[in-house]
Amino acid sequence: MRVMRGLILLFATAVVPTLASAQTYPSKSDPRNNLKPGRLDAGVAASNMKLLSFTPKPAQFDTVRGLTFVNSDLAFGTHYVYQANFAGFSIWDITDPAKPTMTAVVQCITSQGDPSIYGNLLFISAEGAGNRNDCGSGGVQDPKDHMAGVRIFDVSNPKAPKLVKNVQTCKGSHTHTIVPSPTDPRTIYIYVSGQQAARPETELAGCKNGTDPADPTNSLFQLDIIKVQLDRPEQAKVIPGARVFTGLDGASECMRFCAPADARRAAAGAGRPARPAPDPAMPTGPRNCHDVTAYPALNLLAASCSTHSILVDISNPEKPFRISALADTNNYQGRHTAAFSNDGKKLIQTDEWGGGTGPMCQASSMIELGGNTVISLDAKKKQNQRAYFKLPSAQTAEENCVSHNGGIIPVPGRDLYVQGWYQGGVNIMDFTDPDKAFEIGYFDRGSIDPPQPVDVPAAAAAAQTPGARPRSNTIGGSWGAYYWNGLIFSSELDRGMDILELTPSAQLSANEIAAAKLVTFTDYNPQSQPKMTWPPAFVVVRSYLDQLVRGDGLASDRTAAIYAALDAAEMKSGLARATALNALALQVDKDVAGAKDGARVKTMAGEIRRLATASK
Repeated sequence: MRVMRGLILLFATAVVPTLASAQTYPSKSDPRNNLKPGRLDAGVAASNMKLLSFTPKPAQFDTVRGLTFVNSDLAFGTHYVYQANFAGFSIWDITDPAKPTMTAVVQCITSQGDPSIYGNLLFISAEGAGNRNDCGSGGVQDPKDHMAGVRIFDVSNPKAPKLVKNVQTCKGSHTHTIVPSPTDPRTIYIYVSGQQAARPETELAGCKNGTDPADPTNSLFQLDIIKVQLDRPEQAKVIPGARVFTGLDGASECMRFCAPADARRAAAGAGRPARPAPDPAMPTGPRNCHDVTAYPALNLLAASCSTHSILVDISNPEKPFRISALADTNNYQGRHTAAFSNDGKKLIQTDEWGGGTGPMCQASSMIELGGNTVISLDAKKKQNQRAYFKLPSAQTAEENCVSHNGGIIPVPGRDLYVQGWYQGGVNIMDFTDPDKAFEIGYFDRGSIDPPQPVDVPAAAAAAQTPGARPRSNTIGGSWGAYYWNGLIFSSELDRGMDILELTPSAQLSANEIAAAKLVTFTDYNPQSQPKMTWPPAFVVVRSYLDQLVRGDGLASDRTAAIYAALDAAEMKSGLARATALNALALQVDKDVAGAKDGARVKTMAGEIRRLATASK
C-alpha cells in the first residue's frame, strides 16, 4: 500500500513495448456486480474457491480511524499466521484452519508493519512518522524516539513475543525482503525498501540526500541492507546497500494508456503555494522501490521501483547488481510488487494506481492501469513486456480497489497467481501464456459502506469524476492473498482474515488442486519466493493430462488411453507398477511429435518415468 508515498509520476520512457491483447473489461453479467454492502454481512460471490473460515480482527485493533488500525500483510510459519496491523500484529494458530485461534496480540504502533518470519525471529517494517522506539502511541515528540527501519521480535514463545531490537535505516522501511546467505545458514539479509527521502543527519547519523546515485554515501539512491546473524539478532546492523538505480534515465512523456488527471488532487492543491522547483542536478530516474521480491534459488531479485521493473543478481547478497531494467510507454508508474514464475522465465509486476485508497476498478477505470503486467525474460535476463491483466469485474465507487499483493499457486505445468485487490476481493490469474493472462477464480464481498444517495452533493460530484471516491468510505478489502500449504489466506484491512479453499472446476481440476497440496513449506514469506518442486505422484501426471485435455493439446483417443493406463498402473504396486509406468512412458514418447502441445506431453512422459522410478 502506498498511501504515504509521493505522487505517481506522469511520464514513462519512449521505448515502445511489445503489447499483446488485453482482456475485455468489465463483464456486465459478473456475479460480483451489485453485491449487498455491509461490514460483516455483505453479500458474497465466489468462483472455484470457497470460504473455509473468517476470523474478525482482535478487539485491540477492531476500530476504524483512518489507517491507524488497518491490517496489512501476512507471514507464515509452522502452524502460525502472523498478521500485521498498522498498530501492531496478531499471531493466529491455524492448526484447525476452519477455526483459527488467537495466540497473541502485540500492540505496537508500526505503520505499515509488513512482516516476515525466519525461525523464531519476526521482522516488522516501520516507516510512519508516528512510530516510536517504545512502540507507544501518541506520536513522536522527540526525533530521537522516532523508529523508522525494521523491528526484530523474538517469537520463540509465540504467546509472549519480545522486541529484540529496532534497526534504524535512513529511509525507513515500507516493505522488506529476506535473502538468506547462500554460504552461511546462520546469516540472513534484510533488503529494505523505503519510500521516503533520507532522514536528516541530526536524527540519524550518516543519512544523506545527495544527487549522485553512484555516491556510496548518498542514502537517497540506496536500497538499504541489514545483516542479521540469527544467533545474535540484537547485533543486527545496516551494511552498505544496493545501488541499482545508477545510470537509469528519467521518463519521457506518456504515450498511451495515460492516467486521466486526478480531480481530487487538483482540488486539494488549489490555493496552496507552488511546489519549489526540483534541483536541476537531481536525476529523474527512480530512487526507491516499493517492494523487492527475491528468488534465492535462482539468485534473482525483482524490484518494483515506480517507473521501472529492475532485475537484480543477488548471488552475493552483500554486493547485488542490476541485470536489466524496463519501463514502458504508459502510466504504469506505480509498480508495486513482483513475483516470478516458478521456472524464473516470467515476472509479474503489479501497479497500485491511486495508492490503494481509490476505487480504480470501476467500469470507467482504464484496464491497462491498476492491474498486472506480465514480463518475459530472455536468456540474457532482458525483460520484455507482454499482457496486461486486471480484475474483470466492475466494482463500485465505495470500494477502494486496485492490484495488490499475492503469490504463486503451485500447480505443475501452469503459472497461477492469487492476489488481493482490496475491496475487489481475491482472485487467481493464469499467466501460463504471457500474452493471454486470464482469471480462473475469485472471492469477493460487497462494499463495506453502502452507496451514498445520489442527491448527496459529495456523491453526486464524485459520480461526475471517474476514479473519485467520497471521503467517508472505509478503506478495506484484501491487502494480500497467498497460497500456503493447501489453502489461501487473505488479510482483510478492516474485517479480519479469510481462509479459502480451492474447489474443482473446468478451469482447475481436482488433480491439479491435489498436486498443489503436495508442495508444503515450514515458513513462507511471499517476498522471498521459494522454489516449488513436486514429488512423483499420480496426481502430478494427471495434472498434465488434464491440461492436455483442457487445451486440446493431444488427441482425445490418446488422452483416454493414458487415463486408463494410469488407472491400471495405480492398481499395481512395486515392480509391477514401475514396469507398467515405464511401458506407458514409451507410448507417450511417441505422442510428442504429433501433439499440438508436444512440450507438455514430453514433460508428462518425464513425470511418468519419475513415478516409475519411485515405485520400485
